[in-house]
This record gives sequence, structure tokens and C-alpha cells, in this order.
Amino acid sequence: MKTAVIGAGSWGTALALVLAREGHEVALWARGVEFTEQLRRERENKTYLPGTKLPDAIRPTHNFEDCADAGIVLLVPPSVALRSIVAQMAEVGFSLNSILASCTKGIEFDSGKRMTQIVSEYFPANPVAVLSGPSHAEEVARQRPVCVVLGSEDHEVAVVLQKAISGCAFRAYTSDDVAGIELGGALKNIFAIAAGVSDGLGLGDNTKAALVTRALAEMVRLGESLGGRRETFQGLSGIGDLMVTCFSQLSRNRRFGERIARGESLEQIAASTKMIAEGVPTTRSAKKCARQAGIETPIIDEIFSIVHGSGRPAEAMRNLLARGPRPEADVL
Repeated sequence: MKTAVIGAGSWGTALALVLAREGHEVALWARGVEFTEQLRRERENKTYLPGTKLPDAIRPTHNFEDCADAGIVLLVPPSVALRSIVAQMAEVGFSLNSILASCTKGIEFDSGKRMTQIVSEYFPANPVAVLSGPSHAEEVARQRPVCVVLGSEDHEVAVVLQKAISGCAFRAYTSDDVAGIELGGALKNIFAIAAGVSDGLGLGDNTKAALVTRALAEMVRLGESLGGRRETFQGLSGIGDLMVTCFSQLSRNRRFGERIARGESLEQIAASTKMIAEGVPTTRSAKKCARQAGIETPIIDEIFSIVHGSGRPAEAMRNLLARGPRPEADVL
């Protein structure tokens, strides 16, 4: 099958490798002629995913026209760029038979929309799906075993994706809870920043375990209010992704929180890396959604104060610990 991956960052490149290993022809869309030519020439994404050669089945391109007839299109741009990317794709005109699967984790600030909702705005006639779960690009590229979940309201669409992408080291499950999958994947990045702050302050494993446990409860509260199902947050795209992102040294969002807690500014961190910590824009969106839904989100609020306000990491942690005592059942 001809497939396409829109976005040649670390995760997009890793997913292109997964598809190529399953025998598919892959058009890998990259932004800019120079970057595309570098990928073609060196057969390696030295900028975002160094150390893994691109097989011949992966064809880098900067033209959407080369992707428009693909049967499966994986969308992997940063969340803040998804709308503009999809709008450009719509101008080109993709096949109505193309399955468009969002692999981007975020919530749009202005609209409060999930990524698949944005895709459906521009491609109302196409089948739309989501892919999420605990899956660091570096480990996927090295063929370390990973499990993800594919969400679609149409079970047959999810099964087509499942068959196309599953292999011995990449196991995909299916679900019809698109909202729950997307919300779990987006919100966990905020809590990973909080976990990184805890690490940066040297608070230890007990503190981080408590923080992640409370984060899961907060994810469920807000996620259910926005249309997700509780059982989804107990699965791969919820607690699974939450755990790996909060505890792994590979997590960009956890590292971001750690660096903030150690005194680096947002500008210093941004200048030192080409990759986006998705929890930064998602914090703004999640807080806005929570206020509109009337949901209490103390961890999200404190991370917002650190990242987008004048809050200090140590003070934020003290604020969380100073919250009034209550039965655990009241906050689960």
C-alpha cells in the first residue's frame, strides 16, 4: 500500500520506518526543500532522529502532491501547526479514500478542538482516526517492542490501520473512543512537565509517584468532562502514556520541567533544542477547557503558572502539598 507521513520530526520519521518495515511505500513529507534534500542525500534524519538509516521504501518530499493518493496518511506535525498544514493539504486535494490518522498530541487553544476535529473540518468526507500510546520515537526506530492504540468511530477503519501498521515489534490495539485517546495523549504532556519539575527540585520518587497518581485522577476528571471514557484513561493512551512520559529520560516534556526547575528560562530551553515540548501550548488549552467545563485542575493550574505566568517551581509544589486534607475517594 502507498502510505504517507506528514511531518519529518522524530515521531514522524519513526512511524515512516514502521510502515516501511511492514512493506509499504512511504512518502515522508518534510517542511522545506533544503531539509528534504538532506534526507534524500544522507538517508538519515540527523536533525531529529539520528542513528537510523532510512530504507529505500521511504521517499522524502516537500510536495503534498506526492502524498495525495496515499491510502493511509499519518499526520505528525506539531499541534500548533496542524491546522495550517491540513489547510494546505485540503487545497491540494487528497483522495476521498485516504484514511487520515492524527498522531499529534495536543488541544487547539482558540477553539478547544482536538486534532481529529480539526482534520475533519477540512476533510469532512474522509475517514479520520487517531494513533496514540507510550511510544518514544527513539525506541520505535530501534525496533524495541511498543504497544499503541488506534481510535476511530468506524471499527473497519481502525482495523485497516491496525493491519497496516502492526508488526512483531509494533502492536496496535483498536478503540472507538477517539476523544478519550486524544485527551489522554494531550494531557499527559502537562503532567510530564510537573514530573520534571519534581525531578529538578530533587523531591524524590515518593513525591513523583504521588504526583503522577494525582495527575491520573485529574486527567480522568477533565477527560470525562470533555467526552472521553474513564476506561480509556486506564489504558495505553492514558496511564500507559502518562507513566512513560513522566518517568523516562527520553521524555522531552519531563526534561523541559526539569530544566525549568533548575533555573533555565523558556527562551534558553527553546534556543537549545529543535523539538517542541507539546505540554507547553497544551497547558494553556487545557486550563481554558477546564475553566469552561467547571473542572478543578490544581496540577494543570500550577504548571500554567510556571510556564505561562510568574509562578516559581518550588512555590507551585508547596501549593499542591498545602491543599486541604480529604478522603482519597473524593479525588479519584
